Amino acid sequence: MGSGAKAARARPVAILTQFVFRLAFGLALAMSITPSRLVPSGFYRVHLYVLLGLNVLAALVAAGARDQFDWWPPVAGALVSYAGAVAWLYEKPRAGTLFLVAVTVLALLGAWLAPAPNAGLARPAATTFAATTLAWVDAPTAGLLLGASIASMLLGHWYLNTPTMDLVPLRRLVVLLVAAAVLRGAVCAAGLGCEMVAVGMLPFEQILFLALRWLAGIFGILALAWMTWQTLKIPNTQSATGILYVTVIGTFVGELTSQLLSARAGYPL
Repeated sequence: MGSGAKAARARPVAILTQFVFRLAFGLALAMSITPSRLVPSGFYRVHLYVLLGLNVLAALVAAGARDQFDWWPPVAGALVSYAGAVAWLYEKPRAGTLFLVAVTVLALLGAWLAPAPNAGLARPAATTFAATTLAWVDAPTAGLLLGASIASMLLGHWYLNTPTMDLVPLRRLVVLLVAAAVLRGAVCAAGLGCEMVAVGMLPFEQILFLALRWLAGIFGILALAWMTWQTLKIPNTQSATGILYVTVIGTFVGELTSQLLSARAGYPL
């Protein structure tokens, strides 16, 4: 009873930390593959400060629960994010991109090393090959979806400051968003299938949350990405950015719901 109550109390912190690490991983990855020759350096510099803030938040959580979290990935990520912002300030795109790659790696390590929301709970078939594999790909696929959505929205917002900027970088991020949604859907569909094989039919209330997770976080994202792509054909970057704002909300709702559902399951849902 004591260990179960302790795991239940630690679950919200684990969900928050996983979300922060995954978001930092995906945002840094999406920024690192955005062509710097077509995007002003200010885009990278400003949003490296966002990555700095995410890593500082994760470091504060780790400092308050050292028995559960490794402190060095978020601390190193914060320092590297600051160094990257300085590199972009002085117009050093090669160094700045390398710092972004380093932040990407550190954030993914942080997500893998941090406890999962379902740590300490009884999980069906938790030692099977499928469960182990899905646990490893859970964080990067979720982070890629989160990062692609928020990076595309932030870049779309940048077009309001620089309306003559080439549309190629934004279109690439929309394509990445679609690929990330499909990949994430495949991982969660596999997890849902394995969970149903292990425990049978899910409770009705869990099915309702699954409907929210899939409608908002997968199918809704694909529909919004298609709308964004069609809007960019006009082209109308302001309207496309508005759609991408809704996309960010959808990915946040979908991934947070996914973590809440996965907290009591043996597989990512």
